[in-house]
Parts: sequence; structure tokens; C-alpha cells
Amino acid sequence: MSRELRFGYKVSAEQFSPSDLLAFTVAAEEFGFDTAAISDHFQPWRHTGGHAPFSLAWLGAAGQATNRIALGTSVLTPTFRYHPAIVAQAMGTLASLFPGRIWLGVGTGESMNEAPLDAVWPDPKERFARLKEAVTVIQTLLREDRVTFNGTYYRTRNATIYDRPATPIPIYVAAAGASAARLAGRVADGLICTSGKGMELYSDTLLPAVMEGARAAGRDPSDVELTIEMKVSFDHDLERAREDTRHWAALALSPEEKTGVEDAVEMERLADALSTERAASRWIVSSDPDEHVERIRPYIDLGFTHLIFHAPGTDQRRFLEVYASEVLPRLRRVVPHVGVD
Repeated sequence: MSRELRFGYKVSAEQFSPSDLLAFTVAAEEFGFDTAAISDHFQPWRHTGGHAPFSLAWLGAAGQATNRIALGTSVLTPTFRYHPAIVAQAMGTLASLFPGRIWLGVGTGESMNEAPLDAVWPDPKERFARLKEAVTVIQTLLREDRVTFNGTYYRTRNATIYDRPATPIPIYVAAAGASAARLAGRVADGLICTSGKGMELYSDTLLPAVMEGARAAGRDPSDVELTIEMKVSFDHDLERAREDTRHWAALALSPEEKTGVEDAVEMERLADALSTERAASRWIVSSDPDEHVERIRPYIDLGFTHLIFHAPGTDQRRFLEVYASEVLPRLRRVVPHVGVD
């Protein structure tokens, strides 16, 4: 089958206030973006000037302030701060208010968002098992009445989500490795991952795992939408584009460097110690729109059809306007639709 490309805007909840994020999302719709995806952090990556609004409340405001753009989480962790049944209730309410516009992205999470609430942070195996079980709970509650579920981690007894849409809410599973990607292929409507980690991760690990999971479940792999957060820094001033990535230097820290860091102050200290070159290493940094297209195209060639653009700069409205006018039309002309095998 073929899919039309969808272009999304990453709502950087760790960087801006809730009202600013709302204004940016209204602008994203105005400039022709198809989707907007908000992160769900309890603590930001930086303490100084950081933000961490409640994503589910914000989505209600965003739905009311916009008319067309699809809204979702990238990503929410439905396993510690939230019982998955409450996530199902929240998403059912949002989707009832804004039919056809709400989607849910979920992942295994990060300790810095759970440890401040005194959650015991388990090993990766348990975190993944919790996510699998949580997805089952959410999907069942959004589909059935009087659900009794007796899992290892979550239980319900005759539970019903009374306000939910007739059309199922799309659920996307975030993956940085093969196990979560296989889960996305088996049970989800889509995969979510992030750019800038080396093309072999996507071509050799994530996408084959999605196809494996889908086929094992008797599904057509093309039914799983491939979504990626594209880290892009675009400005007519190349030096400004480089410097803008400083706010998100924490993304360049290795998993080993971030292990055990559960405080935004400490994460900020580690990030500020990095060079600008390393801070920019995860991003497509260029003042040339054609270069952006050429560096994005390999992801599209792999089959990614939902591209959510994350810009690091402070002037988000300016980014939205220039990216929508200078880069997105070039992408649409080069690749009007994508074949999915």
C-alpha cells in the first residue's frame, strides 16, 4: 500500500510554558502541519528555565484551540505515574471531544520522571513487561465493557470507560530496540522512534523487528505506521542553528552517562559540560533547505511516513513558518507518497 506523508510538530513541553506551547500548536496548524505531539515529562531535561506541563490537560486545551490538526503524546509512560486504566479514561474523553484527532504514543519511560514520586525504578525487562501489560489494558478498556483484568502488574474489576469514541484510538509504541519494535508490530497502530542514532538502527534493527512482530501476529506490516521524531535545527544563520541545539544537549548524552540521573539540576550540569559540536550531533543542522531534504530522505526511503519535526530554538513560530514554506514543500515534491511493503 502507499501512504501520504504526514508532517508533525513536536511540542517541546520541557522547554516552553503551556500557553506558549498552545500558541505554537495553533501556528503549526495555520502553517499546514498535520499533527502535533507533546512529550509527557514530570521533570524537564533542564532545571533552569525548564517546564513540565501535564500533557493530558494540555491536550484538552489544544483540541479546543485548533480545528484540524491531530494531537497525541510522544510519548507517555502508562506504567508508574498513571494506572493504564486512567490513561484509557483520559484518552477516551479526549477522543470523544475531538473525534478522529487524538492518538496515544506510549513508552517504557525514564527514571527521572518517576523517581521524584518515589517510584522504584525496575530493570529494563520489568519495564517492558509493564508496558506490554499496560497496552493490553488500555486497548481492552477502549474496546469492551465491564473489563476484569488480572495481570502481573495491573488489575481491573468490571471496569468500563463510558466515554470513548466509536473509532478506536490509534496507539503507537516507542522503541529504541528490537523488543519494543516487535511489540509495535504485534499490537500497535504505529511505531515511534527518534532520528540521529545511525541509520543501521532503523534499517537493521527497528524496522525488521516491526515486520517480524506484525507477521507473527498475522498482520500486514504496512498497517503499522512508521513514525519518527526528526531532530532538525534550521535557520538562515548557520551559527544560530548550531547554537540552538545547546538547550537540548542532554539528548547527546549516552545511556551510560544518563544512568541513575534523576534530577533535572544534575542532568543540566552534565549537558552543559558538552561541546556545541556534541550537542548538535543528534540534529540535522543546516541553513540550506535542500540539505534538510536530502538528509531527511533516507528515513522516508526506509518507509517512515509520519515525520514529527522537533526544533530546538527559542523562536518556534519563526521555525514553523520558515520550515513550512522552505522545507516541507520540497519534501512533498520529492516524495509525494511512500510505498510500504
